[in-house]
Amino acid sequence: MTENPFSTPQTAGAPSVSDAVSELRHAAGDFASATGAEATKIKHRAVETAQSLKANATEKADHFKAVATEKAQHAKESAQHQWDETRVKAREIQVTAEDYIRQNPTKAVLGALGIGFLIGLIARN
Repeated sequence: MTENPFSTPQTAGAPSVSDAVSELRHAAGDFASATGAEATKIKHRAVETAQSLKANATEKADHFKAVATEKAQHAKESAQHQWDETRVKAREIQVTAEDYIRQNPTKAVLGALGIGFLIGLIARN
């Protein structure tokens, strides 16, 4: 029988190559299992963190929406109040102007003619 030139002679108490390969395979399987378990833990932590961030962002967005809605309502009310005041003042000016024109029709007509003449001169240039 011919001996395998690559085989090493067995020494007493030393593991054989097949035993070493078997142990390496077993260790690699254990390492793969441990790595898979750790990857699963990391994945779960990442999912939990993402869900927490999403909930936090949603909460903040809802808060900002409520604040913006409140400020928009306040601005709308303020604008409505200003509009009402402006309408009242414009009506008062109209009444005052009508009273002045009724009391001083000649001055009103001459004033209107003078203003029209100035506007015509300015527009011509």
